[in-house]
Amino acid sequence: MSLASSYNKLDRLLAKIAGWLQSPILLFVRLAWGFQLYESGRGHLGNVAEMVTRFQGWHVPFPLPSVYISATTEVVGGVLLMLGLFSRYISIPLFFNFCVAYLTASLDSVKELLHFKNPDDFLNDAAFPFLVTSLLIFAFGPGKISLDALFFRKPASA
Repeated sequence: MSLASSYNKLDRLLAKIAGWLQSPILLFVRLAWGFQLYESGRGHLGNVAEMVTRFQGWHVPFPLPSVYISATTEVVGGVLLMLGLFSRYISIPLFFNFCVAYLTASLDSVKELLHFKNPDDFLNDAAFPFLVTSLLIFAFGPGKISLDALFFRKPASA
């Protein structure tokens, strides 16, 4: 048996195993980061005055409404991700929310990344896992273990 043939056989086996794991892994990601989003948003809503002061320091326009919009996006987005409901739709405002977070609260880390200086600050930012999660769910959907799959599954063709 040639090396290429062995590689292809092993690759097919690994792809099959990965296929079985896709939905449980997506569920794990949705539950973990959905809960973190929910907690973050709830924390912001519980400390509106403090968050407005932070948003002002980051030069976020309209800080009071921005706090409510961002926090509500996180709370609602976190719940919807955990449920796997309207997952791709909610990933869009979540992605936008964390892009805004980077461009305001973490602008220096974005500048460093764009100048190829220090990607660690960008990668270690609190917004990074949320940004990645929103992209992951947008790209791959919520998986088969979700309300999206239960309610909106395409019927099998006859």
